[in-house]
Amino acid sequence: MKQLISFVLKKVPRKYLQLFSHFALKIVAFFYRGNQVECPVCEATFSKFVPYGRVARANALCPNCLALERHRLMWLYLKNQTDFFGSQKEILHIAPEICFIKRFEAIHGDRYITADIESPLAKVKMDIHQMPFEDNRFDVAFCNHVMEHVADDIQSMKEIFRVLKPGGWAIIQIPYFEPIPDVTFEDNSITDPQERERIFGQDDHVRLYGKDYPARLRSAGFEVIEDDYVNSLSEIDQTRYALPKDEIIYLCKKG
Repeated sequence: MKQLISFVLKKVPRKYLQLFSHFALKIVAFFYRGNQVECPVCEATFSKFVPYGRVARANALCPNCLALERHRLMWLYLKNQTDFFGSQKEILHIAPEICFIKRFEAIHGDRYITADIESPLAKVKMDIHQMPFEDNRFDVAFCNHVMEHVADDIQSMKEIFRVLKPGGWAIIQIPYFEPIPDVTFEDNSITDPQERERIFGQDDHVRLYGKDYPARLRSAGFEVIEDDYVNSLSEIDQTRYALPKDEIIYLCKKG
């Protein structure tokens, strides 16, 4: 299964995976029946989660709603550490994850806006470097695992800052690859896909983030809280929900 997942992720364009993978995984879910792990997003239980990733990680993907480890952690964080589920808000969700869309829309209705440059799941087609929204529009923004793909991440961060209301907040997550460098590395002259994968972790990444990532967010204007929320949870919950043990939540506030 790991080899098959890795092959599919490398060979099938992302937009097709977003449109059709959940149908195939509904079948896969039958073979993962059980009660050893639980997805807090959809509340389904399984013997284990499905492997996922270009280098497939075991126990990663919920075959019912397609939540990964980081999505399950973010759901718990929003539920337990914020008022996101308490009342309707103006929400911007960049590169929306399929596990969240209908659930967030059910709460926030037409105030929940999904946007992306190419995703077939998004309502609004846009370039994050120059978003078609007025200043100070949104209460909350999500932008997860996008900044490693864009030409100018600082400009993209500034755009998220611009469209947030004063007092608004965003969660802006990125992947790290061990060993994590002190300083983010980018080199636009590296265009060979295999070389990009070797240096940046994936062939569609344009930078390798370092320990200076929070400083990059602050340079865009944000007040940044680096929340090690996962380690405030019990070992039982971390195992039950199959959470990432080293994922920092970057809560970015517009003061």
